Amino acid sequence: MRYIIIGAGAVGGAIGGRLAGSGHEVVLVARGAHLTALREGGLRLTVPDGRYTHRLPAVEGPGELGELRPDDVLVLAVKVQDTVAALQAWGPAPVAGGGTAAERLPLLCAQNGVEGQRLALRVFRNVYGVCVWLPSTYLEPGSVSAGGAPLTGMLHLGRHPHGTDETARLIAADLEKSHFEAPVVPDVARWQYAKLLSNLGNALEAVSGPVAGEKAGALYQGVRAEGMAVLDAAGIPYASVEEQQALRGHKVDLVPLEGAPRGGGSSWHSLSRATGTIEADYLNGEIGLLGRLHGVPTPLNDLLQQLANTFARERRAPGSMPIEELARLADDAVAFVQES
Repeated sequence: MRYIIIGAGAVGGAIGGRLAGSGHEVVLVARGAHLTALREGGLRLTVPDGRYTHRLPAVEGPGELGELRPDDVLVLAVKVQDTVAALQAWGPAPVAGGGTAAERLPLLCAQNGVEGQRLALRVFRNVYGVCVWLPSTYLEPGSVSAGGAPLTGMLHLGRHPHGTDETARLIAADLEKSHFEAPVVPDVARWQYAKLLSNLGNALEAVSGPVAGEKAGALYQGVRAEGMAVLDAAGIPYASVEEQQALRGHKVDLVPLEGAPRGGGSSWHSLSRATGTIEADYLNGEIGLLGRLHGVPTPLNDLLQQLANTFARERRAPGSMPIEELARLADDAVAFVQES
């Protein structure tokens, strides 16, 4: 199989680089300065076992590849807010022998949250969810790092909305030859919703910096408690913290990498790169949506969603709101809901 990594940033670059390093055929999809750097100098991947340069085909869109191949696997690793544009570009792409990518090829959604695969299922017939546990960083154009050891990451995968098949098992086998653990599960959404609860802190980190100290810790616990209350009210199952820890153990421990400092998470990186967009609508906003559907107030998630979007829109620096100010705003938001 040939793997086409749509969005070869931190997560996509790490997956693509590791697959290429184990001998698999990989195409990287990127844009702007990152695409130029990939074409000129290859993908530079820094991991605990060394630094590698993978000179791989790099394209901006499907038109540069001509007809896609029947054995292509599309890995969608763009931020969720960029999903629709990617689906519009790749869905109609012709496949050798007839038909389109949307009709014939598997699409893996290696993204935070759960909305990307819902959007994909409107276009693609064969959609696979991926629960991404992969600490990685976009360092500069053409260069990414992934500090997990002894494995680079853990990628649960299965068909969306549920089930498994031979395609999932073949992909998992390739990933497991490439420094990943890739459990094939019939209920991948249960792992994704558990990851969603963890990702609710992304906006907190993006707005006020690392989640450390009493005030930040209390805010994160409050945001997560809202998320759990909403999922419970909606009847949505999710893996427990204990189950996640038992499975992961010390398989993906974060190792400091010389010359490749680990910044914040995905939302922090969106602000640091001043992209103008952020994923909060599909993380904290997912909890807000479910809360409104099921009558559960979510003032802390609503606040973080609004602040994260403001920071992105105004190109504010990540971590620039003092935690004391954020805590005051959070207290006000909770009090307003309680008084309403």
